[in-house]
Amino acid sequence: MEIVVDRSPQGRDLRRCYRRARALARGVSLIEIMIVVAIMALIASGVAVAVLPKFKEAQIKTASGSCRTIRSGVQDWQRMNPTESSCPSMRQLVDEKIIDSAAETNDPWGEKFTISCADDDVKVSSNGPDKKSGTSDDISVPKSRRSE
Repeated sequence: MEIVVDRSPQGRDLRRCYRRARALARGVSLIEIMIVVAIMALIASGVAVAVLPKFKEAQIKTASGSCRTIRSGVQDWQRMNPTESSCPSMRQLVDEKIIDSAAETNDPWGEKFTISCADDDVKVSSNGPDKKSGTSDDISVPKSRRSE
């Protein structure tokens, strides 16, 4: 029996097509999957390293903005209630619709804002990321001399 090898361009294309089909049918190996997963993990960790500091910075800016909004609401309340000598509570500001009920009444770390009124000054503060009062990461509006 004689083996005939087709050396025509069409025969080469057919063999190339057959080899390509066999390679596709073979699938991927476990090593290839592990390499892809390792690359994805490296990319994810790089993104986390880049994004995490920005997230913390955004939380601080959000807390500061919320403090300013609440302080403005307290000052509005004081103008509308000149006979009151006390400081309103957050609930009171929301109930009297001075602060929008959809507004965040807790800081980004889940703690309540502290409102204090003294003479003509209103101070709104958050304990910051460490959730402890009197530390360097506290956020207050207006800024206290200690944190400047």
